[in-house]
Amino acid sequence: QVQLVESGGGLAQAGGSLRLSCVASGRSFSGYVMGWFRQAPGKEREFVATVNWSGGRTYYADSVKGRFTISRDNGKNTVFLQMNGLKPGDPAVYYCAAGVGRANPAAYRYWGQGTQVTVSS
Repeated sequence: QVQLVESGGGLAQAGGSLRLSCVASGRSFSGYVMGWFRQAPGKEREFVATVNWSGGRTYYADSVKGRFTISRDNGKNTVFLQMNGLKPGDPAVYYCAAGVGRANPAAYRYWGQGTQVTVSS
């Protein structure tokens, strides 16, 4: 079992920044691919970014590429999502997840409870 707890969500202005954190506890964190997903009201959960076990490989949705950065600190069992240049399309509940996959939510076995991101214009 892996327990994931997100934090760092909140309200930011359009063009501003937020940094999300996700702390893992339980089984070996460093063995998992970590991902961030988001879900806006009335929409399906969508992929945002993923990072491999070492942190050396990352992959982003086109909608966030160049604005968001995913990273991890295996010593602290934490994965981060630095969000810059926030846009009106970014507000959602953001979830971190641990698994073996890339962009497919079905490849992630463990999920956090989510943290709300709101962007004001």
